Amino acid sequence: MTTASPSGAAFVFPREYYFPPFFTRQTNLTTHHAQLTKWSALVLSYCRHYRIFKLSLSSTSPSSTTTTTTSSSSLIPSNPSSTLTGTTSTTSLVSTATTLTANTATSTTNTEELFHNRKLNRRLNLSDIREVIDFLVKDGRAEYVGDSKSGDIVWVYWRTPEEWAALIESWVDETAQRGTVLTLYELTQGENTRGTEFYGLDPELLQKALQILVKRSKAQIFGQEDSLGVKFF
Repeated sequence: MTTASPSGAAFVFPREYYFPPFFTRQTNLTTHHAQLTKWSALVLSYCRHYRIFKLSLSSTSPSSTTTTTTSSSSLIPSNPSSTLTGTTSTTSLVSTATTLTANTATSTTNTEELFHNRKLNRRLNLSDIREVIDFLVKDGRAEYVGDSKSGDIVWVYWRTPEEWAALIESWVDETAQRGTVLTLYELTQGENTRGTEFYGLDPELLQKALQILVKRSKAQIFGQEDSLGVKFF
């Protein structure tokens, strides 16, 4: 199960998620590119809905489950761009997400449903998930933590650090905060930022965004690690 979204609404999966071939790596290059595009869009939408900033890709079992063949045309959506056919190989996989709670504590959320459709008994295997993540990385929408392509934790940028930086800078202008000093806690957990899109932002992602403003000479970060402050110019 996942944590509730800020609105409390459950995520609505796209129709491709309910076609078994969607979980099969396609051999045709054009179809495979369309498949990666749709999976990437799904990952970004899902993470945006639940405000997930990091995904941890971990195998729950060293063994694989049964291989199933799904080649019937009745399983293929009528939209040509959604056409996916082939053989589905499944492995046990659980994806977890790191989200920031309102009191800045970090919690881990099981997001297995993102890559595992229990109703269809289909799941994307780990190598294919990594291919989706790599597709997002090339598009600037994901990044392996520690820049290790074999790592387990990845940032999912449904908003890039640059986009977060722009949102923060706009808020600074709108609230006349230039020249004032704010703690990083105030930015993501303070009453003055409640209701903004960056309220509850992951602290590391916040720093990535602020570093962009620092490089543009729009902000300065100072203080100790547990009590960092920022001044906007």
